Amino acid sequence: MPVPTLRELQAAIRDAMLGNSGTPAAAYIAGDGLDPEARLQIYRHHVSNTITAALETTFPVVCRLVDRRFFAYAADNYLRRHPPIGPCLVEYGATFPEFLAGFPPCRGHAYLPDVARLEWAMNRAIHADDHEPLEAARLAAIPPDAVPRLSFRLHPSVSFVDSPWPIDRIWQANQDDRDGGGVGDLAGGGVHLEVRRVGGEATMRVVSKPRFAFRQALHEGLPLDEAASAALSLDPSVDLTHEIHLLLEEGLLIEFTLYSGHPPRGVTVRRR
Repeated sequence: MPVPTLRELQAAIRDAMLGNSGTPAAAYIAGDGLDPEARLQIYRHHVSNTITAALETTFPVVCRLVDRRFFAYAADNYLRRHPPIGPCLVEYGATFPEFLAGFPPCRGHAYLPDVARLEWAMNRAIHADDHEPLEAARLAAIPPDAVPRLSFRLHPSVSFVDSPWPIDRIWQANQDDRDGGGVGDLAGGGVHLEVRRVGGEATMRVVSKPRFAFRQALHEGLPLDEAASAALSLDPSVDLTHEIHLLLEEGLLIEFTLYSGHPPRGVTVRRR
């Protein structure tokens, strides 16, 4: 058999670790008393266990809701379709909620992807970089006619999660210090949540629908006037000056630019 290039060898080992059949990796391995495929299986088992453990750490409530055996089955399927692309496992799992939404065995648990979205937001909050908050004096120096086109960057630990299910109560009921568990009354209505880091801990809080719309629009990089329209369309009595002051007081704004039709660096805009 011809000697493989480094790229070919790496690709073969990767495929073997993901359990892909027909991989030539075993042909490149010296058995040394043990069948090459058996050696690969040892490492494959280790990789699967390591990835599953990392996902369990990030999504403990999802794991508790479906039990560890089913979670391991889902994690193995996820790993095969979405292997890690970086060395840091705390950054792995961003697409797990979307995977669960399309995973046929989860169809009877419509709330599960949103619980996973909340857990991923909590994970991001814990590991996000820190930044100094924006000083109000900098905003005061902006010409009034430019203010509507300001685009803000929010603290990287902040994210927004909404759901037609009471995912906050599901999350709270399935913490290690709770005896209950389960999903409770799913007819209890939906929720709009703001997740962020406070004092080194990931926190979530329920916010009103107009405030959620306003802050999420800013988070997505939309200009102030469009964010204001999103809130006012839900409640014409929203005090926008108060909303901006709250963002400053809570230290959620860290930078601003004049909107040019493109989101600030590092922000992905989800068009409605």
